[in-house]
This record gives sequence, C-alpha cells and structure tokens, in this order.
Amino acid sequence: MQLFPPISLPISQPLMRAVLYRAFSTTTHFQTMAQRSANALKVECQCGAVSFKTPAPNPIAVFHCHCSHCRRQSSSAFGTSAIFPADGLFPLSQELRSKLGIWTRPAKEGRTMDCYFCKACGVRTMHRIREADGKERPTVSIRGGIVEGLDWSVGEHIYVEDAVVPLPEKAIKHRRSPSPEKMALPSSKE
Repeated sequence: MQLFPPISLPISQPLMRAVLYRAFSTTTHFQTMAQRSANALKVECQCGAVSFKTPAPNPIAVFHCHCSHCRRQSSSAFGTSAIFPADGLFPLSQELRSKLGIWTRPAKEGRTMDCYFCKACGVRTMHRIREADGKERPTVSIRGGIVEGLDWSVGEHIYVEDAVVPLPEKAIKHRRSPSPEKMALPSSKE
C-alpha cells in the first residue's frame, strides 16, 4: 500500500530529494495531527501576537547560517533556522495569516523565498521557498530564536565561508550547504 504519491523532482535537485526523504521517512510524519500538536514546540514572536505550534515535535534539521542574507535578517553573526515539514502549518490558518506580513525575495536558481514576519513587532518568523516553476517546497524554515525548547546543539553551521566570527572547533561545518547524504541522516531525537 502506497501512503504517499511519488514525488518527481528534477535530477538537479539532490539536496531537496534528501530533505524530502528525511522529512517523510521520520516516524513523526506518520503521527496524527493530534499527536503532533501534543508534542509540538511553541513558536512565538517578540510581542506575542504571532503564536503557533511547530508542525512536528522535532525539526528535520537545524542550521546556523552565516550567509549575508541571514546575517542581515537576524542583525547578528548568523541566523538559526529549524526546518520542519510544511504540512500541518500550511496552508496558514486565516487567524495566523492575518497577523503576518510577507516579503518575497529572489533566491538562487530562479527560486523565490517568502519571508513571513509579525505585523506588530516585525520579528521574522519563517521562510518558505518557492521553486522556479512556482511550486512551494514541502518544508518550512522557522526562525530558531522564536522556537521554545529547540535543541540548538544539533545545529550545523552552513555557509561558513562567509562567517564573521570564529566557530567552535568541534562544530559541524559546511562551506556552503550540506551534502545531500548529510541531509538524509536523521538528527532529531525521537
């Protein structure tokens, strides 16, 4: 019995295939929405106007990104993102959507990134990539600083070639993005 329809991605997207494999091969994907909600982490902006639960109890991955976009967005040396399946959060509820503004920026290879922020305090809450063909990725990047109880120790540093601060010697580091094989390895604690 097939639980999910096959996903067809161009061969040029091995990283996305690895993320999808990891997202849909975890046991949390097969939990009911009630089970997910019971174990989910709380997400809240600085003023508290935007508040919701993560779509799964554990992220697929956590990244500390040192690229110039993340540094500017976070007003810091790097930006932390927790990657979750978008299912269970998107489509956004009308109530949540009414509290969020969206700024869309160009991304690599013809993609765009929808950047969501609280209309009241301006805190960036999450990002979602739209492929060049207009399809949204099945994952969402929730900003790490607003996720209560996030395990930051599993985070890997990406785009370290752009880092402006020294990194811990034992940290997992990637010059740019991690390899597809690395993305396919489970890192969440179940």
